[in-house]
Amino acid sequence: MSIELIDEARRQIEICNACRYCEGFCSVFPAMTRDKAFADGDITHLANLCHNCRGCYYSCQYTEPHEFALNLPAALAEVRQDSWERHAWPKPFATAYQSSGVAIAGVLVVTLAALFAAIQWLTPASGEGFYASLAHTAMVAIFAPAFLLPLLTVALSLRAYWREVGGRGIRWAEVLAASKSAGTMRNLDGGQGQGCNFEQEDRYSNARRYLHQAVMYGFLLCFASTGSATLLHYLAGIEAPYGFFSLPKLLGVPGGILLCIGTVGLAYLKTKADPALGAVRVWGGEMGFVALLFAVALTGLVLYAATGTAAVPALLAVHLGAVLAFFLLLPYTKMIHGFYRMAALIVEHQKAANHAGR
Repeated sequence: MSIELIDEARRQIEICNACRYCEGFCSVFPAMTRDKAFADGDITHLANLCHNCRGCYYSCQYTEPHEFALNLPAALAEVRQDSWERHAWPKPFATAYQSSGVAIAGVLVVTLAALFAAIQWLTPASGEGFYASLAHTAMVAIFAPAFLLPLLTVALSLRAYWREVGGRGIRWAEVLAASKSAGTMRNLDGGQGQGCNFEQEDRYSNARRYLHQAVMYGFLLCFASTGSATLLHYLAGIEAPYGFFSLPKLLGVPGGILLCIGTVGLAYLKTKADPALGAVRVWGGEMGFVALLFAVALTGLVLYAATGTAAVPALLAVHLGAVLAFFLLLPYTKMIHGFYRMAALIVEHQKAANHAGR
């Protein structure tokens, strides 16, 4: 744990807790008012509860040139990033990705795409659609461990985080409340629906909120598409290729489009925002993750559009390379923030309920 980051965030939180001008902006401020002293785990919890909307910074009277020099969004972003890296396993992977995210993602996609192309050339395939280029058994053999092992790594990371912030046994009501908050992006509405200040400084905007929703729901639709195709294959004996009006395509095509729109929009907003109000050192890693997610969605859509053409084998190799790179890097990219954010929202409901019951 970086003591300097925790101590600086604690200093700023204690000043904010005395002022309380920003109490209505997001969940961080009512959460901090429950306590007068903050343990290290409390600081980590508040950092992961923060959505970096930056409304507090632009409303604050104690930012520079005031001697307090508050920059709470940046302080919490640094602690939040530190918590992800500290609990990641193996930790060096997370640190390396954050410093060179774009390069690592790009090299991995190209390398894996070349690997899939070689498999296509060396291994005879049989079947229709994509399976005419790469056998179903080969896909399963590669992607099953590449999906399950990163999830195991994420689970280990979350367990360490949960213990640090004082989480207890989970109840369904807490999960539902946290899911509702995450699904509506409530903490990006500025407290009263006007939006946040991420890219327009002292002006409010809901753009970041809507683009986050596009990415989240686009990803969930694509995941549901893959899940439905798996069920059709193994339970109903209906194998790919699937027509446009099949469940996998009705879920996957809109999901891919939403992912493309959301990732491009978020990347654009990130170039408009002040980097000094976030974790500056991981800017490249965050952009690398957005670019990788965009590549997964775009190559999937292009591959579907090219169905039945001679371009399918090459496009399939590129798409599978992007998807496999996404899975392998999942525990070290900003994708981990979705897991931590849900955990933070659940813990916040627990802490609020415990405080109300005193």
